[in-house]
Amino acid sequence: MQPSYYFAITVFIVASLILACPALRADKPTVLAVWPGKVPGDYGSIGEERFRSAAESPTKDAKWLTNVTRPTISIYRPPKDKNTGAAMLVCPGGGYWNLAWDLEGEEVAAWLNSVGITGVVLKYRVPRRAGQPELLPAPGPLLDAQRALSLVRSRAREWDIDPNRIGMVGFSAGGHLVLSTATNFDKRAYEPIDAVDTVSCRPDFAVAVYPGYLASKAGSLESYMRIPPGTPPIMLVHANDDTVASAENSAVMYLALKRAGIPVELHVYAAGEHGFGVRKSAKPVSTWTDRCVDWLRNQGILKMTTGLH
Repeated sequence: MQPSYYFAITVFIVASLILACPALRADKPTVLAVWPGKVPGDYGSIGEERFRSAAESPTKDAKWLTNVTRPTISIYRPPKDKNTGAAMLVCPGGGYWNLAWDLEGEEVAAWLNSVGITGVVLKYRVPRRAGQPELLPAPGPLLDAQRALSLVRSRAREWDIDPNRIGMVGFSAGGHLVLSTATNFDKRAYEPIDAVDTVSCRPDFAVAVYPGYLASKAGSLESYMRIPPGTPPIMLVHANDDTVASAENSAVMYLALKRAGIPVELHVYAAGEHGFGVRKSAKPVSTWTDRCVDWLRNQGILKMTTGLH
């Protein structure tokens, strides 16, 4: 066969892969430091930031990032003709020890871009520092998330984002961080540093997917969780067979939010275990992203007529 034939076949295969995989189409993100100088509330030496080797990774289905001392945000913007003006701060999970960077970060941003939402992946501090008490909300990550929200909102016009449609989505510990941020917007956890900190750190909406650290041994919401007036609308997603963070975590949070009069929606799927992210599978749990788009439309975050899925 002629070389031109092989070239044509190669071009066809590459083009097909790009069309089939949103992650491959994502532009290189803009990366910004969350803090302008010294990171507040941090201490100690934990070594250089790195991805864990396969031998030491908690699971084999993700790239696990650890030793984060310099928090950043990575801004993934959708095509201009698809941009809805909405944005979401993405919080990967990892037990506050690691970050599932691809599974619950980059891939989530690619999905958000596919439905016209700017995805901003937060690289927050992990692991817990030596001697740090087992306090929740985790002190360092909460500071990082609050500052990141203010930073995104302060740059909203520059990035073609509506400052009144900036939300959060998080997974596992990242889901817990999302809920902690959504319920602590009225109490900034650090002293203001600059003009960015005069901008609100309240998310306009929040999505927590298989969050943990919420249900007490008695089956009620942990006492440290507070739900102040003005807490934004929240969507909770879980799998009933989750053996890492029981679906009771989302159930008790749902009941507490409902009793407090906060708009809340809960989806518990029969099967899906833990760590499904936004990856498609034969299990119904993988359709949660479609339900999320429906919820965002219902909340007025996305236009009812966008037709995006």
